[in-house]
Amino acid sequence: MSKTILGIGAHYDDCPFGIPGILLKAIRKNHRVVILSLIGDYSNWKPVQGRERELVDGTIAICKEYGAEMRFLDFASINYEVNEATKRAVASAIAEIAPDVAFMLWPHDHHSDHVVASQLSDIALRHGDRMLEPGRAFRGPRQIYMYDNGPRHTIGFEPDTFVDVSDEWPQAIDWLGRLMALVRNEAYDASQLDGAQRAKETLALYRGQTCGVRYAEALRASNAYVQEIL
Repeated sequence: MSKTILGIGAHYDDCPFGIPGILLKAIRKNHRVVILSLIGDYSNWKPVQGRERELVDGTIAICKEYGAEMRFLDFASINYEVNEATKRAVASAIAEIAPDVAFMLWPHDHHSDHVVASQLSDIALRHGDRMLEPGRAFRGPRQIYMYDNGPRHTIGFEPDTFVDVSDEWPQAIDWLGRLMALVRNEAYDASQLDGAQRAKETLALYRGQTCGVRYAEALRASNAYVQEIL
């Protein structure tokens, strides 16, 4: 049966960097894939100042081309925290999406936006029903996994789950590259990998070497889940 798969990040590119192959694999299996970016106000981010609406609309359009539904909340970078209002906003979005499986950022990170996003995601995914108005339906995911955000960000991430994304890799790296080109306001050149793509490729190759495939993405399960291995 078709499932609803939810990836939550702080920024427009967190899921397309962290788990694009996993999301594409879900799309190929005809699951509904939703990405929730908590930061939707980019007016204080210098690379796109004056083009912040273009970044949001362009990201939505690019993700749609790959089969994913992109949603944004209205938080601004560095200017949001864990409080009653933000918890309720994230819980409300999750209630509407009703995910079966959810992916969230690893909580230990050098970027405070990622740390806050992880805290909000964890609270809302597990306890969202307590933050909504009485009587509103809320269905939390049956499985929650944490993903890392790569070098210079993630601290102390030790995965226990690996997903082979070798078949999805060409699309995954193009997805990320197109978003990076959007930020630079340039046409995407598939023959030239930028810094984010090179970092992602290095990480995916390393994860692949860890589990014996070409390219892989790694996760940390929030709980122990039964796996069918035979």
